[in-house]
Amino acid sequence: YRKVANIQHDIMQKFTTQLVEEYDKIVIEDLAVKEMQMTHVASKGLQRSMFGYFRQILSYKCDWYGKDLPIADKYYPSTQRCSNCGYVKTGEEKVGLNGNLKYRTKHNEYICYKCGNIMDRDENAVLNLLALI
Repeated sequence: YRKVANIQHDIMQKFTTQLVEEYDKIVIEDLAVKEMQMTHVASKGLQRSMFGYFRQILSYKCDWYGKDLPIADKYYPSTQRCSNCGYVKTGEEKVGLNGNLKYRTKHNEYICYKCGNIMDRDENAVLNLLALI
């Protein structure tokens, strides 16, 4: 157990150092990890994740290197907002961990029902987070 933990911590240290050295803009979301662990869909993976540790290390390294680390509010709709037109999905239009049942879209797809923008959900979220800066 200790060996695995040491490997995880080493990888996290190296990864955060690489991020801070390579990028001037780093934005992260303030996730409600405890609430997300209560759902059955992602609970096991989230228990093994190191989101809190990642944020802690990234925060002190950004301070160390003089980089800004904006943190998006946990209620900011980065995955529901269209990065092209700004339309925000609500109600049955939202895309969740199982996709969207009404429009039969997949979890990783983002389709704007206003302007027709189609892209990867994560790429759309990144563009929305970068727009916060």
